[in-house]
Amino acid sequence: MAKKAKSRRPGLLRTLLAVLVVLALAATLLFTVFRRQVDTMEYPCRYNEYVEYYAGKYNIDPLILYSFIRTESNFNPNAQSNVGARGLMQITEETFDWIKLKIAPSEDLTFDDLYDPETNIRFGTYFVSYCLLRYHDDLATAAAAYHSGWGTVDNLLSQAEYSSDGETLDHYPYPQMRLYVRKITNSYQRYQDIYNEK
Repeated sequence: MAKKAKSRRPGLLRTLLAVLVVLALAATLLFTVFRRQVDTMEYPCRYNEYVEYYAGKYNIDPLILYSFIRTESNFNPNAQSNVGARGLMQITEETFDWIKLKIAPSEDLTFDDLYDPETNIRFGTYFVSYCLLRYHDDLATAAAAYHSGWGTVDNLLSQAEYSSDGETLDHYPYPQMRLYVRKITNSYQRYQDIYNEK
């Protein structure tokens, strides 16, 4: 009887080991699926019909636009800042008027139309594309300009302590600008990690 019990132990151990391996694989798979769901909830791609269309029109990676929308309003089309910027991409009235002259001079649009997601994304995408073009596709410098204006960024670019080449910023002297640039670039990196993985 003792010999039979001993002979069963290796089979029992193999079975337990196989069960543990299956459980570990199942747990890994569940964690991966759960992690992906958490990531896509934290970094969503809402309003994708408009984002994809205008990203294509202005030749921008849509993930850049999602990064701006997430940072600016967290996808709330009714967002309004304390300085009066409106909508998904938080456009001020002065910027709205400037963009309207560029892309919609004959259209009957008002500042209130920025609460409309398509209008806001259309205008915001043009502005992001203009900033990227002006600053040689450097996302960080373009983000600084989107946040603080070209005048501020151009002034910093003329100072060697902030720009080594006069075209892109190496350092950001203002805490709010620095935080904003970090949010945009980190968000873009996360969007790439989540949506570009195969």
